[in-house]
Amino acid sequence: MTKIVVLAKQVPDTANISGDAMKEDGTVNRAALPAIFNPEDLNALEMALEIKERLGFKVVVISMGPPKAVEILKQSLYMGADEAFLISDRKFAGADTLATSYVLSEAIKKIGDVKLVLAGRQAIDGDTAQVGPQVTEKLGFEQITYVTKLKEITSQNIVVERDGEYQTEIIKASFPLVLTVTDLANTPRYPSAKNMLKYFRAVSSTEIKQEKKELYEKNGWIIPVLTLNDLELDVESCGFSGSPTKVHAIKNITLTGGDLEFYGSDEKSVKSLVRNIMKDYVEV
Repeated sequence: MTKIVVLAKQVPDTANISGDAMKEDGTVNRAALPAIFNPEDLNALEMALEIKERLGFKVVVISMGPPKAVEILKQSLYMGADEAFLISDRKFAGADTLATSYVLSEAIKKIGDVKLVLAGRQAIDGDTAQVGPQVTEKLGFEQITYVTKLKEITSQNIVVERDGEYQTEIIKASFPLVLTVTDLANTPRYPSAKNMLKYFRAVSSTEIKQEKKELYEKNGWIIPVLTLNDLELDVESCGFSGSPTKVHAIKNITLTGGDLEFYGSDEKSVKSLVRNIMKDYVEV
C-alpha cells in the first residue's frame, strides 16, 4: 500500500520557557520544560488524514526524540494515523537540523514505498524551517514549502496553494514529493473516541514487558522504536558530533509596559489625548 509519512516533533512549550531551558553544552534542556505536539506538525497530520480519506493511502507518523515522544505518536494514532515509529537513540542527542534530517531521511527509506512526506513548516523550538527541505534533498524528492491549502489530489499528482510571500501561488506537482504545511492549511481534528479506546494502552517497543508482548502485538499496541543500529546509520553524522550548529546561550527577555494614562470620552479628554499624541510624534 502507498504510504504518506508525516514528520512529527515533540517540542518544549515555548510559552513556558525558563532560565533552566538550556544546558551548559548549548542544547535544550527538554526535561525541564513541558512538552507538546509541534503545532504545524498537527496541520501536516490533518492534511495526511484528509488525503487518506480521499485516496486510501496509509498514514505513517515518525518522530525523532526521547522515549517520552511516544506520547505524540499515541496522539497521532488517536487522530487516525495507521502506524507510528519512534526514532530514538542516545546517539541522536544534541542533533541540529542537518543531523536530524539525515536520520529522518534514512528512516523514511527504511519504511519504503513512500509517495508523499508531510511536515509542519517549522518547529516552535527552533523556528528554522530547515528540516523539511533538508529531508527532501537527502531523499531526492521534489518539494513544495509553505503550503496553505490542499486543492486537488489524484494517485499521480497534487495541486496545492502556497504562501509566496507577496502572492498566493497555485502549484501542481507529481510524486514523490515533500510538503511543508503552515497553520493556515486546516484545523486539526479532535482525537477519535474509538481510536483512543483502541490505542490508550499503546507503548513503545522498549517499554513492553515480555509477558505482555504477544497480547500487545496482537492488538497493535506496540509502537516500534528504531535506533541507530536498526537504521544502519553513520554515527559521526548523528547527534552532537554530526551537528555543526551550536547554540551557546539563551536570554530571557521580559517586556514591561511604560506609564499608563487614561482618557475619558468627553471633549476635553479627547483634546488632551490629541495634544499628547502630537507632542510625541509631530515635530514642531
